[in-house]
Amino acid sequence: MFRFRAARAVMALSVVAVIAAGCSDSDPGAETPALEAPGTVLTTVKPVRKDVVNSISLTGKVTIDPVFGIVAPIGGEVRYVDRRPNTVPVDQATWVASVWKRGVPSRVEIPKGSMLAGRLMADHATVTAGMPIISAKHAGYGIVAEIDSAQAYRLSGRAQSVRGQIKNGPGPFACMPLGTVAALPEGTVPEPPQPTDQPAPDAQQSGPPVPEQPGAAGAPQQQPGSESTGLRLVCTAPKDIKLINGASVTLDVVTGKAAKALVLPVEAVAGTQGKGKVDLVGPDQQRKTVDVTLGLTDGRFVEIRAGLNGSETVAIPGPDLPGGEPQADPGAGGAVQVGPGG
Repeated sequence: MFRFRAARAVMALSVVAVIAAGCSDSDPGAETPALEAPGTVLTTVKPVRKDVVNSISLTGKVTIDPVFGIVAPIGGEVRYVDRRPNTVPVDQATWVASVWKRGVPSRVEIPKGSMLAGRLMADHATVTAGMPIISAKHAGYGIVAEIDSAQAYRLSGRAQSVRGQIKNGPGPFACMPLGTVAALPEGTVPEPPQPTDQPAPDAQQSGPPVPEQPGAAGAPQQQPGSESTGLRLVCTAPKDIKLINGASVTLDVVTGKAAKALVLPVEAVAGTQGKGKVDLVGPDQQRKTVDVTLGLTDGRFVEIRAGLNGSETVAIPGPDLPGGEPQADPGAGGAVQVGPGG
C-alpha cells in the first residue's frame, strides 16, 4: 500500500512539472519567427554557360510505304508540274513543283526511291516557307513515329541526327529522316488532261456509240490521293538492317546543339520556344519581368540567346503567363474570366 501511494505522488509531481513547462513556453515575452514581406523572392538562380543538346525520344513502328511531306523552300506562289501520282519509285530526285517569288522559281523535288502521292495545296496558291505542299510515299520499309503535340516545337526544326533501336532486334543504327514532321492534309490528285481529238458531243456519228474501255487512251484515270496524317517523323534504316513490318522501334532524335550557351533552368522561364519572359530580382528582393529570346532546350535547361548578359539574378519560379480575355457566359448573361485555373 505504501508503494502504491508513493507511485501516485510521483505521477502527480510529473503532471505539475509538465503544466509549468507549458506555461513558461507560452510566455508573452518569447520571440516568434519573422515573416518575409509579401512578394519577397526566396529562390533565385544565376545564368550559367553549358552545352545544350536538344534531343527527344520517340516510339515508332516499322511501316511499308510510309507517307511523308515535302515543304515549300521559300514563301511565294506554288506552281505544280503536270505530273501524275505514280506507283513506281523514281530512280533519281524528280521535279514536281516550283515556288515563285519575285519572278524567280525554287524547285521542289521528291527524293530518289519515293513516289508522288498527291498535292497538298491548290495550284497557284500562296504558301509560306516550311509549309507542306507535296505528299510522297517512300517505297518499301520505313520507320514512322507519331509525335505528341507537346513535342511539336522541340521537333519543329529539321532533325540533325536520328538513331533507332528495334525492340528485341538490331540497333542502334542511323535512321535517315524524310520530309517534315508537320501534319499533312489529305493529298489531292489533279484531273487528267482532256483529249483534244474527240468529236464534239453534238457531232453526227456513224453507227452506235462505242463505250469507253477502262484504261483506254483519253479515258479518265481514277487515282487515289494520300490520306491526312498527324504529326509524324519518318526515317529509313540502312539496307543491312533487317526490318519486320509492325516491329516497335525507339528513336533518339537530336534537332540541335549549342556549345557553351547561356542557360537557365526551365522553371525560371515562361515559354520554351522563340520569345519568353523571366523575372529579375533586385537588391530589394522584388521582381521585374523582362523579355528574352529563347533557343534550344534539353528539358532541364533552356538557352537564352538575347535579353540577359549572365550577371543577373533570376527568380524561380518564372513569371506567370497572363490569363485569357473574359468570355461571355450564355447561361449567366455575364462574363467569365478564363485564366490559368480554368
